[in-house]
Amino acid sequence: MGTLDWIILGSTLLFIVGYGVWRTKGSKSVHDYVRSGSDAKWWTIGLSVMATQASAITFLSTPGQAFHDGMGFVQFYFGLPLAMIIICMVFVPIYHRLKVYTAYEFLENRFDLKTRSLAAILFLIQRGLAAGITIFAPSIILSAVLGWDLRTLNIIIGVLVIIYTVSGGTRAVSVTQKQQMFIIMLGMFITFFFILSHLPTDISLGKAMKIAGASNKLEILDFSFDTKSRYTFWSGITGGLFLALAYFGTDQSQVQRYLSGRSLRESQLGLIFNAIFKIPMQFFILLVGVMVFVFYQYNSSPLNFNPAATSAIMESNYADDYLILQEGQRKLEEEKKMAQNRFSSALDLKEYTAIEEAKQQIISLNTKDSTNRAAARDLISKADSVVETNDKDYVFIHFILNNLPKGLIGLLLAVILSAAMSSTASELNALGTITALDLYKRNKRGDFSEAHYVKATKGFTLLWGIIAIGVASIANLFDNLIQLVNIIGSIFYGNVLGIFLLAFFFKFIKGNAVFSAAIITQFIIFILFYSLIFIYPTGEEKLGYLWLNFIGAALVILIAFIFEAFDRFLIKPPIKG
Repeated sequence: MGTLDWIILGSTLLFIVGYGVWRTKGSKSVHDYVRSGSDAKWWTIGLSVMATQASAITFLSTPGQAFHDGMGFVQFYFGLPLAMIIICMVFVPIYHRLKVYTAYEFLENRFDLKTRSLAAILFLIQRGLAAGITIFAPSIILSAVLGWDLRTLNIIIGVLVIIYTVSGGTRAVSVTQKQQMFIIMLGMFITFFFILSHLPTDISLGKAMKIAGASNKLEILDFSFDTKSRYTFWSGITGGLFLALAYFGTDQSQVQRYLSGRSLRESQLGLIFNAIFKIPMQFFILLVGVMVFVFYQYNSSPLNFNPAATSAIMESNYADDYLILQEGQRKLEEEKKMAQNRFSSALDLKEYTAIEEAKQQIISLNTKDSTNRAAARDLISKADSVVETNDKDYVFIHFILNNLPKGLIGLLLAVILSAAMSSTASELNALGTITALDLYKRNKRGDFSEAHYVKATKGFTLLWGIIAIGVASIANLFDNLIQLVNIIGSIFYGNVLGIFLLAFFFKFIKGNAVFSAAIITQFIIFILFYSLIFIYPTGEEKLGYLWLNFIGAALVILIAFIFEAFDRFLIKPPIKG
């Protein structure tokens, strides 16, 4: 990184922190601090909702996901537009009519305090873990850039977010996220067109897409009913739908964004904005990852994109074996480049037979490439059992640091860090709010002033910031960060969504039945996760994690029905006559 990169990166981050503190100082009431005075317009809500979900993990992991596995991940979002419509028609009107500060406040009105507290605790567990991961993700970036210790970077990033989140509450999160989304999308568009301009002169966008398609990177739709596959059309519109319903309808980090709307209509328009633009945004980010793949068909890439893994192997007794693999990889890259040129020429001449022959050669070379990279991971594991060999999350950052010009590197790092700050700020804001209002205020005896609860919310936000930094310090890459966040959410979201669906649509179900059903469901989901989805030690999933959202919601509803029927007709049979 050059001086210009540091200036752009530093000034962007300082502007976001300073702007957030300056615009939002002086929140005196819970209404101002938690609901931003209920004066946000639809475009602020829409951008804030989108920025909350689009964390650094999105811009780190999604391009790497597309680089390795293609565009199929976009199916994960297919249920989102329908979920947004349902939330606009059912969830938002109820929240606005009751003038609640949190989603779980509604559950006490409908059921009882213990059900409200249980749902709040489930939220705190999963969102507290996710907040740590959203801090950990950008720490990977700066660790690769600076060579600094990950824990030190976790603290620095966490503190930056805590400063303006504690200071300004929901308004601070919302006003900074508009600037952050502008920086994010500007950086991604510049990167896309930079890659396109640095491909060989005869490679147009259309031809680049055909090159990606020849390597099966553009297979978007999978209509198979294979439950082992994580991303299919059916898992997207079922499990993805239930995940989106739970996330946007019951997760306080999102609910708090649209509760700040000046009217019901403004809140609904903000969510419809996301229903329209979320899938295109994710499609474009995946497409950037595919373009990075095409770029590396004509340019050399490391056997493993994690610099720490490369350092570990080169300093071990397996260095010579790794060098042999690298030499083989260099020869393979030359073969791939020639194969791509043959494929390109065949496309120009429109010779079908030549196109198919070149495509089969590309597929064969890609198989050899995968074999080489797997062998490299095995060697790295032998050299250092601790270092992370899975390099999906390092693909995009490697491309940024080694190929972009000075200045643009700083901008792209600012993009990823801005995304991290916006998402983490929303999460800490929601965690502090839930702890203060759903647990502390509701269970504390005595009357206290608005200022007391504002201070309590700030204090809990600070506490959760510290906890998130702690989680980040012990986090691991698992398989892929963006998948890890969604896996954690899927373990809890289905259950919570089922509780809300019972509250909305099944008026005869009472609190005791729901509370018992939720506890039993959560235990069942844990068992399902460890027996069918958790990939260690067998290495094979038997069920895609997205299905947990549907299963959790269905289970809690079914069990609640059973408990309510048992209570009504067996314990308390109806009186005759």
